[in-house]
Amino acid sequence: MEQQLKNDLLLRAAKCMPIERVPVWMMRQAGRSDPLYRQIRQSINLPLERLFRTCPTPMSDTDVEWAVKISLLPKRIGVDAIIVYKDILTPLSPMGAHFRFSPGPVLDEPIRTQKQVDALKPVDDPDVQLRYTGCVIQRLRNVLAAELPLIGFAGAPLTLAFFLIAGQSPMKRGEGISEEATPVFEMMQNAPELLHLLLDRLTKMTINYLNYQISQGVQIVQLFESIADVLSQQMYETFALPYHQRIFAELNTDTPAILFAKECPYVNLMHQSGADVLSVGKCVDLGTVKKEAGDSVALQGNVDNDILRDGTFDDITEAVRTCIEQGGKTGHILNLSHGLHRDTPFENVKHFVSIAKVL
Repeated sequence: MEQQLKNDLLLRAAKCMPIERVPVWMMRQAGRSDPLYRQIRQSINLPLERLFRTCPTPMSDTDVEWAVKISLLPKRIGVDAIIVYKDILTPLSPMGAHFRFSPGPVLDEPIRTQKQVDALKPVDDPDVQLRYTGCVIQRLRNVLAAELPLIGFAGAPLTLAFFLIAGQSPMKRGEGISEEATPVFEMMQNAPELLHLLLDRLTKMTINYLNYQISQGVQIVQLFESIADVLSQQMYETFALPYHQRIFAELNTDTPAILFAKECPYVNLMHQSGADVLSVGKCVDLGTVKKEAGDSVALQGNVDNDILRDGTFDDITEAVRTCIEQGGKTGHILNLSHGLHRDTPFENVKHFVSIAKVL
């Protein structure tokens, strides 16, 4: 029999059940804004492709332990959930698309032809092909001992397609789209059938990948559409939404699922995805969305991640207070508009979590 969670605030919030206070966690909470993370990375001196498992290198028990240790770092600052330390590109490696980090992700041969799409391998045996992820999840569940819920995740098909077609990150170091993403928009315009074929393969993989994470012990999952902010409504309706709907329709229904669509203004389309929780950005008014959605879906967000990086403690406190007031005490998970900036002062991160528990 599975142990009962000592802190199940996140899971209850995701199901719009009554909660004593709004749960809090952050995207990229186990990352470069944490000085202890930077110390660990420097001391182990392993390339990210080893820790993220975006390469075909044989699995190492030591690598698993490092991934577990890094995943657990935010526990010491009081977050209400732990997210598995890995990358959205992780499941592309068993498909034959091995990204290395130099320092950002690089694919030696971008996927742009029918032959290349056809050559991508299916991920139909994740217990073999993605065993590293399963081992990390199992180990995390053992170490957590039902103290906090564990979050699994995957990149949405269109976001993964952007990386595959661009052959690297489609985003600039700051904000906005890079020139390397131009071939993706060209494919949307000139070869939509080829893009849909790629998205179909990525969707099948993502369904298997997320259900595998659930089978290994994650208690909630998040789908990252990290390029939503550069999509027109027509692009979102054509190349993103149908695949979101397929994924959420085929996930284990006992496990809540979150859709994160970066700075997506089309909240009505997000709502049509079938996700239990919508993670919204700073481009929308959380209070308005809450009124319109009611208890039909939970919401996550949406404190401006720029405020966490650039603001004072008072600025952060006010932003958190406003967010909690707009989100209400039911069906709301406190988070950021996007992931933590790498140069966010760690004292600000700790203040964000601590103040969230007393407001």
